[in-house]
Amino acid sequence: MQRGSLMLALLGFGTIVVFTVLVMWRKLSAVAGLVLVPTVFALIGGFGTHLGDMMVSGIVATAPTAVLLTFALLYFLVMTECGLFEPLVRKILAVVGEDPVRIVMGTAILSTFLQLDGDGSTAAFIVITSMYPIYRQLGMNPIIIALMLAMIGPTMNWLPWGGPAARMATSLQIDLSDIVLPMLPALVLTVLGAHVFAYFLGRRERRRINARKAEAALKDEGEGSSVDEPRTPTPTKNVWFNLVLTIVFILSMAVELLPLPALAMIAFAIAVTVNWPVLRVQNEKLKPHTGTVVTVISLILAAGAFAGILNDSGMVKAMANALVAHLPHEWGSGFAFVTALASGPLLFILSNDSFYFGVVPVLAETGKAYGIPHEVIAHSVLPGIYLHTLSPLSAPIYLVAAMLRTDFGSLQRFALPWLIGITLTAIAAAAVTGAIYVA
Repeated sequence: MQRGSLMLALLGFGTIVVFTVLVMWRKLSAVAGLVLVPTVFALIGGFGTHLGDMMVSGIVATAPTAVLLTFALLYFLVMTECGLFEPLVRKILAVVGEDPVRIVMGTAILSTFLQLDGDGSTAAFIVITSMYPIYRQLGMNPIIIALMLAMIGPTMNWLPWGGPAARMATSLQIDLSDIVLPMLPALVLTVLGAHVFAYFLGRRERRRINARKAEAALKDEGEGSSVDEPRTPTPTKNVWFNLVLTIVFILSMAVELLPLPALAMIAFAIAVTVNWPVLRVQNEKLKPHTGTVVTVISLILAAGAFAGILNDSGMVKAMANALVAHLPHEWGSGFAFVTALASGPLLFILSNDSFYFGVVPVLAETGKAYGIPHEVIAHSVLPGIYLHTLSPLSAPIYLVAAMLRTDFGSLQRFALPWLIGITLTAIAAAAVTGAIYVA
């Protein structure tokens, strides 16, 4: 590797590591970290004169995502305020009661069914909106909701309409069915593994809550301590209209009737006008949510600036080349497993397109030299997607953190060990079912 490329790679790795450490340990807010950390490393690399253009380039590229997530968030906030999900919440409570194990398992099951269409954003809105009040009522950790989404959603993205498989079929010029069909048994096993993790998470929450209640009882605070927040049922309004509108909205996004940001804007405009036709009422209803909306917008645009600096400076390409160049090629017969283990860290630091269109073809050609077909390399790459959900380059994580009233660093700290676990589970499932193997 040339000296200039090595320096860019080191700057890129430094940016990712410093940002992650500072944010995870709450030394900087996510917004400040997304802006300041890459700025400092870009200045060290001598990109000061181009810094502004790089940031604006990333912001422009991210703007459609910011618009989509912002107006979709506003739409589902309106639906929540109007009680659209109240019947669903009541039904879930009737089934799971107040048992944390059943609640976490219910979250996993709901996430599985809602993410079958590969649309993680819609599933996140519905799952969080319906389950968050239940978690708050019982004093459970709401980050578990995000973890269930992050465990199950990426697995469903192995399906043909999920994205990664289609990207690899295009970049490797192989048939989509050759990627998807051999991974279906591993998909089933991995989803079952996620539900097993959900069971143990629920057990841990049950022990924690019982211990807290016991401690509160010793302090004569009783079970009505201020830790739990009793849930007040949301009054329902225009339920049938809102249900039909939501179904039309989701179906329109699924078939891409219009650009997704445009659909979100139109849906929100209709929802807010029909449900709260009086402007004063609109302002009163939306005002409590302005902090959440501003947080989402600022985080996504800051992430755009972060990505713009890394991409336009050449750091992303240099990091990818460095990692691929230093993969242990001497493990040639097991290169599919080397690729499987490396894909998670690679997807943590790279965007989807950079990885699937830039790195995967290089990995596939390397594997071919060891007698490993392109299809097997594609199979080995799919489990890496779990760690991408925690990447600072992934916009949805900021939305999820805002909706759960938590911060980016806390979400990363809690979820990372579990997502490493589900990644290893997915690799093991693919190996057991023969989707990846030693050449």
